[in-house]
Amino acid sequence: MKQFFLKLFTWWNGQTFGTQLWTRRYGELVGEDEQGNRYYRTRGGAIDPTLGFERRWVIYNGYAEASRIPPSWHGWIHHVVDVPPTQETYQPREWEKPHQPNLTGTAKAYRPSGSTLASGKRPKATGDYQPWTPG
Repeated sequence: MKQFFLKLFTWWNGQTFGTQLWTRRYGELVGEDEQGNRYYRTRGGAIDPTLGFERRWVIYNGYAEASRIPPSWHGWIHHVVDVPPTQETYQPREWEKPHQPNLTGTAKAYRPSGSTLASGKRPKATGDYQPWTPG
């Protein structure tokens, strides 16, 4: 019952009930990335008359965060390239790092030294600060 309500009312945990119905009726699976996100387009690559091009969408595996789309799929989902990565031999360059989603707000977020979040304790004052006092 909980899963039913989550699917009905939340959009950030994968797909909603409406998206699931739309995908079943009009969607065609194009492929899946290494994170488990699934990519769809209108069945047969049909052109949507209101948009003038085919609809493309992603159903995230877990939390819906746009930065989770890897570079190989980013170009296809945004209509930069016409051929999805499953139909071409996309190979990242040797200097490219593996894709990572935006980690801000997570435990793996970057915390530079001196940040109050880095160690959990504020660094001790050095005494080089002179507070301003009014006149």
